[in-house]
Amino acid sequence: MEAVSIIIPAHDAARTIARTLASLVSEKEVIGEVLLVDDSSSDATAAVATETALRFALPMRVIKSSCRDAGGSRNLALEQARCPWIYMIDADDLHLEGGLRALLAKARARSGVDMVVGAFRRRVDGEERSTKMPGVYTASGLANACAYLDGRIRSIAVGSALVSRRVIGETRFPVGLAYDEDTLFWARVMAKASLAVVTKPIFIYFVSAERSDDRFTIRPAARFLEWRRALRRLPSCGIAERSLKMREGLVALKIARVHYMRGDFDMAAKFLTVAEAAPRAAADVWRCMRYRLKITLWRRLSTPAAQLQRA
Repeated sequence: MEAVSIIIPAHDAARTIARTLASLVSEKEVIGEVLLVDDSSSDATAAVATETALRFALPMRVIKSSCRDAGGSRNLALEQARCPWIYMIDADDLHLEGGLRALLAKARARSGVDMVVGAFRRRVDGEERSTKMPGVYTASGLANACAYLDGRIRSIAVGSALVSRRVIGETRFPVGLAYDEDTLFWARVMAKASLAVVTKPIFIYFVSAERSDDRFTIRPAARFLEWRRALRRLPSCGIAERSLKMREGLVALKIARVHYMRGDFDMAAKFLTVAEAAPRAAADVWRCMRYRLKITLWRRLSTPAAQLQRA
């Protein structure tokens, strides 16, 4: 049976890494190596991981990193991975028994498949949410990449996909971005991949809503421009300009939503303007209209005359 390289970036993950590694034990027969990238941890991440790997006889290597960046840590492991298949999971998520074997079985069942995407379960702030199913992919890798950026295909969560080392090739995660670096990586890989899906949940994705939204509130304009520069490098893969513009609008709308929910209506309005200038699906047109109306009402109610009337 073909072996898999498991890649786990970890920063100060001593509380969760043992649980994550233990969740992989049921897949030992197909795991060729576990590459744990200890990225500038100030706690006992490496020691806890090493003890857990020894206890369960997992073939783990610790790679020391000072990236302070999950994408950069994954890139280090991709350089050193030895197995024909790559599976990535974060240090606070849980793999579900049989998930990796289901991905491998699908890859073997269809000749030429070099990427398999599965379902996943999402747990937000400790609350279990519905299972997220993979999108409807076509035989065209480039069409899939465009649909993925457009938002017509659900985002791939790291931990739900198996991809061949061959198709990854020299593709790497962009580094230094506050968000969406996974999307840019998967779009590049997907553009050249023959892809299959499985409906079995592969892992549980743990999300902190507050921490997720915080990414959009720190230096929002500068971070957005950094991300957009990385997005604009995708045409080298053959991805259509329209898809890039739609992705730009989708991310701007997400940032606008976070600022609106946190009461920063001026910043929300700025990003809403970016979203409105991009090509959009009908649902996103409606979202923009709703946010614009709410911001307009807020501004009218915040004028000195309105404040005096309310007093």
